[in-house]
Amino acid sequence: MQLATRQAVEVAHAARRPSYHESVSRRSHDLLLQAAPPCPEPVRQDLHTQVILLNRRVAAGIASRYNQRGVDAEDLRQVAEMGLVKAVRRYQPDRSSGFLAYAVPTIRGEIRRYFRDSGWMVRPPRRIQELRGEVISTENDMVQQLRRFPTVTETAQEMGLSTPELDEVHGARGCFRPASLDAPAREDVSLPVGELIGAADPAYERVENYESLTPLLAALEPRDRLILGLRFVDGRTQKEIGDQIGVSQMQVSRLLNSVLGRLRDELCAD
Repeated sequence: MQLATRQAVEVAHAARRPSYHESVSRRSHDLLLQAAPPCPEPVRQDLHTQVILLNRRVAAGIASRYNQRGVDAEDLRQVAEMGLVKAVRRYQPDRSSGFLAYAVPTIRGEIRRYFRDSGWMVRPPRRIQELRGEVISTENDMVQQLRRFPTVTETAQEMGLSTPELDEVHGARGCFRPASLDAPAREDVSLPVGELIGAADPAYERVENYESLTPLLAALEPRDRLILGLRFVDGRTQKEIGDQIGVSQMQVSRLLNSVLGRLRDELCAD
């Protein structure tokens, strides 16, 4: 009976004991209350520093919730601390009794602004930027529930989005922080991604030129096509061409210049 009573008292006492965050919030409020005017500037700065140090753990915890979203964890922590400093400077203790109720939204807002304004290397539409974080959070929750990664359709239904909208969000992931060309192509291979990127192939340009010239060559007069074939396919000299078609070398030169000029003009016109 006595043991049960003692346990009940301990439970009740623990229930009344403020949590870590409540203690930090109240202590921060009291310190900032002391820092309010007419507190001397040196004392105010010292009190602000105490509040910042007291809440660094809270700021780091908020920053950690945004890990794995394409921004370096150390950068996130610094942004969170900037938000903490902003909250300390702007907090008005005479209008509130809990510092963290003001500081937490301020820190989160600072982190989200950083993602929005500084994180994107290629900036997609604003709506896609905002949806990206929501999609990541939703997918992480669904992984816990389903014990597998959700399909696009499942995620779209969960968020009330259309499949094309979700595809657009997924497509924007590479815009935030593109993969490094120095990263390994696969986990089991040391070859970097950059080594697998091919160079420009001159053959593609030849194919394009061939496809562009084919209809223009087909529209030429038979003698003009013959002259071009003898010169550029068979490699004949102008004199040899002239001997075959019964004209002088000078006439062959003029004919070639005329045909090539017309082809060039028609290609440029297209």
